[in-house]
Amino acid sequence: MVSVTCLGATESVTGSNFLVETSAGGNLIIDCGLFQGGTEMEQRNWDPWGYNPSEINHIILTHAHIDHSGRIPKLVKDGFRGRIITSPPTAELCQVMLLDAAHVQEMESEWRTRRNRRRAKRTVEPLYTMEDAEKSLRYFVPTDLDQVIEIESGIKARLRNSGHILGSSIVELWVEDQGMTTKIVFSGDVGRQDALIVKDPVEIGEADYLFVESTYGNRLHRPFEESKAELLEAINYAVFHREKVIIPAFAVERTQEILYILGEFSRAGQLPGIPIYLDSPLAIKATEVFRKNKQYYDEDARSIVGRGYDPFDMPNLKLTLTTSESMKINQLQGPAIVISANGMCTAGRIKHHLKHNLWRPGASIVITGFQGQGTTGRQIVDGAKSVTIFGEKIAVRAKVFTIGGISAHADQADLLQWIGHFAAKSKPRVFVIHGEPMSSEALARAVRERYNLEVRVPRWREVLRLEPGKEIVVAPPEPVTVDLRANMLALTTELEAEIAHLREQLTAREIDVSDEDVRTLKDIHDKLQALVSG
Repeated sequence: MVSVTCLGATESVTGSNFLVETSAGGNLIIDCGLFQGGTEMEQRNWDPWGYNPSEINHIILTHAHIDHSGRIPKLVKDGFRGRIITSPPTAELCQVMLLDAAHVQEMESEWRTRRNRRRAKRTVEPLYTMEDAEKSLRYFVPTDLDQVIEIESGIKARLRNSGHILGSSIVELWVEDQGMTTKIVFSGDVGRQDALIVKDPVEIGEADYLFVESTYGNRLHRPFEESKAELLEAINYAVFHREKVIIPAFAVERTQEILYILGEFSRAGQLPGIPIYLDSPLAIKATEVFRKNKQYYDEDARSIVGRGYDPFDMPNLKLTLTTSESMKINQLQGPAIVISANGMCTAGRIKHHLKHNLWRPGASIVITGFQGQGTTGRQIVDGAKSVTIFGEKIAVRAKVFTIGGISAHADQADLLQWIGHFAAKSKPRVFVIHGEPMSSEALARAVRERYNLEVRVPRWREVLRLEPGKEIVVAPPEPVTVDLRANMLALTTELEAEIAHLREQLTAREIDVSDEDVRTLKDIHDKLQALVSG
């Protein structure tokens, strides 16, 4: 019997982490991602793992996005010493992304510690440090696609192209246990047919069990050509009004796709002669990894290279590595295109660009990627009249363009087509993961109706016991061990201290409440609310 414990990317799109165990004692985990999107969700990054990291033999990493890779340094910090099996481009991208993520963790803890010292409170430790991230890179084992490798006795694996981002993989697992071989497929994040830059997802037909993502399981993307036309419209709108085009973009994949499209516009003479700023050190480094790995390009991208062009460059492109260069962008008058991280507008330089441009009626805000619940980007997409950035209410008066057709995720139609290859050959039992509840349930219904397959949407921390030919045994989610009373008392004490601090300011006639004060109170409020509702 094989068991799979769903420790992330269930009932949500972040924190991907699945523990695979055999009755013979073998084990591995698929992905080790960071939870993102609101205080309650991010608290899970600090929760117990659900296994002992020092007893895990292997990680198979589907791709480099932080919601799939971002807790690897913490796993190493907590005792993991096994091998991290992944594609060569994913290993290269993680060298950039995990160090950047560690830098963010250290900066955040430093900010919170400075704030706490002013209030005679405790030091805040980062989730992990740069040293932890550097140490984690030692355990990466780059592995070519399409070759079957022995993970350990009784477990074999093969990585196949998933068509999502450079190096992204589907995982095929063959587990021999008690004389029986069980094949489990984890889709990772599945890309679209005819996506930019990368090759189409590999078609696989054989599996006993299929774990499939559902990020866009309840939606259909707009046609790609329409999306390109809308991006050009957003650019021309801002140029006409002498304002900027602000594009929040994930540093890996989305940024390169946008550069690729802008390059097409430029070569066709459609792009206005305005500055284009790539304002993300991480995205700049990631783009260099894309440039180095041309063998993973699809035919169209290779054709551009063959004609002597760099798919990610154009005459007006300016790379802004330093903070001072980034700050100057918002001091410049006139139109420009600004591509900046992060894609959900929750952190990084993009927040500064939104603060300076959201309230401008002639500016364009271009949303090209998935926006998780609780994120600033989601509020903008949902039509909020104002959003809070650095503790300040910013009016949303810019024109918002939501361009879904550029997404690197398969939509419902793409996912159903991909699943159809399994339905035609092996009729696996299907588990729908990596999606918000409405999206996962919608895809599950569609799979049942079209293919008459057995489908389940797992819950967080649920344990699935799998044995071909027998009923799936589902153990209830394992509870997270927390001391609710102690947490409530600690947070209440913290809230009382913050209120006392504000009263001191008022008494001293220091009535300006800082951004830090507002963020602190909101953070404590959110944590208390999460505990009460949980």
